Order: sequence, then structure tokens, then C-alpha cells
Amino acid sequence: MDAARELEIAVRRADGALRQPLPIWVVRVGDQVYVRTWYRRDTGWFGHALASRRARIHVPGLDADVTVEDVGEGTAQQRADIDAAYRTKYGDAGAESMVTDSAAITTLRLGPA
Repeated sequence: MDAARELEIAVRRADGALRQPLPIWVVRVGDQVYVRTWYRRDTGWFGHALASRRARIHVPGLDADVTVEDVGEGTAQQRADIDAAYRTKYGDAGAESMVTDSAAITTLRLGPA
């Protein structure tokens, strides 16, 4: 995950079929993997991920089924660690939209299925 600029995430439908994969930035803090979007909404890939809690991810060398956990803003320390991971990986200017309050509340943790 550290080497991948982004991953592709395909959220599972209720019947188990995969939706269209979409690229998204990804960070790792310790052994936890996180993704965010710019703002929280109940539509699009994010809304479907919240509803199904299941997805399939792809990065070079890895295809895996994952669980999706809504972390939201998390604790102050957790948010600071995730914000720092975005800044380190994508640079201050690149990560600017991913470390806002509206992005922080969209934090999802991906775990093994």
C-alpha cells in the first residue's frame, strides 16, 4: 500500500456483484489502511461502501476482498496520524483537500475480509 499512489476500489452490491472500480488515494498508519473522499455523502462509491461494508481492492501485486469500516473523524490522535500520512505520501499541496474537516469525517478503514 505504501508504494501504490492509489488503489482501485470496487464496492460490493447487495447481491455480491462488484460495482465499477474507481481509483482512490490510500494511506497506511501502522498496520491499518485508510481511504477518504473530499466530503461525506450517501451517494456514489462512498455511499455504497457505507451500505455494503464490503469491497474489493486492487494495487499492483494485490487483489483482495476487504471489509469497510466507517471510522469518521476518529480520535484526535487517529485523525492527526492519518492527516500526517496523507501529507507525507501526497505532499502538503496534494493532500490539502484530504486533511480538511469535511474529508476527515469520511475516513474509512479497510480490513481483511
